[in-house]
Amino acid sequence: MMKMMEMIKPSLAALLLWSSTLGLLAQDEPESPEVPPGIIPVPAEEPVPAEEPAPAAKEPAEEPAPAVEPPAEEPVTAPEPTVEAPPAETPAQEPVPTEPAAEAPAEAETAETEPAPKEPAAPALTAQQREFGPIGPKDRYLNLPVKTDGGKTRMKISSGRQTVRDFDIELSDTPDLWVFVDLTAFAGKKISVDVESLLESSTAMDMLELDETIKNADQLYQEALRPQFHFSTKRGWINDPNGLVYHNGEYHLFYQHNPYGWKWGNMHWGHAISPDLVHWEQQPIALYPKAHGDWAFSGSALVDEDNSSGFKNGKEDVLVAFYTSTGRGECVVYSNDRGRTWTEFEGNPVVKHEGRDPKVIWHEMSRQWVMAVYQEHEGGQYIAFYGSPDLKKWTFQSRIEGFYECPEIFEASVNLDPTNPRWVLYGADGDYVLGSFDGKTFTPDGDKIKGNYGNCFYASQMYSNVPKYDQRHIQVGWGKVDMPNMPFNQQMLFPTELRLKKTANGPRLHTTPVREIARLYQSTETKEGVAASGSIATGELLDIEATIDVSQAQKVTFDVRGTPVTLDIAGGELSCLDKKAPLTANKKGHVQLRLLVDHTTIEIYANDGLVYMPMGVLLDAGNKNVSISVDGSAKFQRLDVRGLKSIWTK
Repeated sequence: MMKMMEMIKPSLAALLLWSSTLGLLAQDEPESPEVPPGIIPVPAEEPVPAEEPAPAAKEPAEEPAPAVEPPAEEPVTAPEPTVEAPPAETPAQEPVPTEPAAEAPAEAETAETEPAPKEPAAPALTAQQREFGPIGPKDRYLNLPVKTDGGKTRMKISSGRQTVRDFDIELSDTPDLWVFVDLTAFAGKKISVDVESLLESSTAMDMLELDETIKNADQLYQEALRPQFHFSTKRGWINDPNGLVYHNGEYHLFYQHNPYGWKWGNMHWGHAISPDLVHWEQQPIALYPKAHGDWAFSGSALVDEDNSSGFKNGKEDVLVAFYTSTGRGECVVYSNDRGRTWTEFEGNPVVKHEGRDPKVIWHEMSRQWVMAVYQEHEGGQYIAFYGSPDLKKWTFQSRIEGFYECPEIFEASVNLDPTNPRWVLYGADGDYVLGSFDGKTFTPDGDKIKGNYGNCFYASQMYSNVPKYDQRHIQVGWGKVDMPNMPFNQQMLFPTELRLKKTANGPRLHTTPVREIARLYQSTETKEGVAASGSIATGELLDIEATIDVSQAQKVTFDVRGTPVTLDIAGGELSCLDKKAPLTANKKGHVQLRLLVDHTTIEIYANDGLVYMPMGVLLDAGNKNVSISVDGSAKFQRLDVRGLKSIWTK
């Protein structure tokens, strides 16, 4: 370009001289000369507007249950009961084609440049395999090294020509934790372990170990962040409690479980049993996914005492469980050996729709089984109701909008008065509505009521088949608490009893710890009529129950091992960290407060459980003190401080 400009400059000078001479000779000609032959004027180049790219097709969000927040709370109104067939599946939206990018114009002259450096070759990935066996009597577990955020691969375990386990795993030769596969079912057989892709240089497959115990079993339940009176799994991830059922002296706790990693994924049903809701014994995995990608999501369980299903085979009453198979729909399994092994119903799925998390109960008035299940319908989020005479054939009845995931429905009597019953309906966040239910349609009495004010409560479930002499409504929720650098993650909240009691605002649920917590008491200190000030307790595992006269106080703060729990008397508010709840003193000027303190939680119950605030917090292991400070003055009407034993101590 510069050379061209140098050539043009002399031509322009000659042109100006020629034009001046011509102007003197012909004064009547126009002032603007014609361009001489050979000089072509070039108009200024206008910028070409950039073409907007076509919008990319919107991919559907991948749905890990625990990461999805529930929808904003809205008043719930009863829909017109409509009996209709389940909605047809909506076809997936086709992606919008994208315009091809315009090619860049060729350069007039290619500048001399150094060749671009070559990008380093990507690390070589390869499929790898190891064979083991025959599996001997001491080869109970195959231990697998895992690194959190280490990159997933797919692992298959085969026996003969059959794939018996198929899951994703972050296999690594620099592990953060060890997980395990129970090989009991393959005794005497050879197995083959295959991974889809692994760094060619990785030695992770060489690190796989057969053993009669899980790796680092000597540290089990002694880890720094291990909850000591809340259930957590030996290894891996847990979330929603599933299939809560009491049968033959045992409380069964099934739960969403990733046995092969610290994070959500590979959804199985884990299993634990307890004689008392407090001491738990982990069992082998109850439900494995049907296939890779067809995961076993949440559901419920019951005892079919009258064998309406026809599944019974033997003397034991049959247990029947319902779960969401993500590749098929709502499915049924049954057990004739007290929940130790499960058989799949050959007619699965029994309900096919856009939804998940079936809760099945017996509805006495209509003499039928009822399934309450989360359902997505015409852009809305609902709980749908289905009815069945035999647990196998299900008919759609109605749906009610405004709830998200993990539905629960049960009947409770106000102040234990059988002549004053209400039905309670809630979703995963625990916010509930009271009303009536005829087995087909739920009719609310009013708007939703806040059921949980904490930061870690989700996806709770009620126990079914609680003994008739007991008649308690027993609930367990998922405690959403990340436990970094541990070989396990998340926990269950402590089991609670729900009672429906009268208040100035109408009947309300009250939530309190189950009475079986007393089995963990190893020390108790009681004070009455003393000033509320200074240190009141020392310990890591505590159950603190206080009735406080706050009539002369503006604010009362409990410092729980470095975490404040504050009663703002003047403002009528209870708070902990970023969570708040309305709380006022009674007519006598008293407030009742209960705190359950474990390594990773402070569960707060106020005014006999009218306020329930479970808080996930990793407490300072070096601070074991609980103290109280008061703006103004306050007095303990009664203070009980109980030290608790670990549930894992033999």
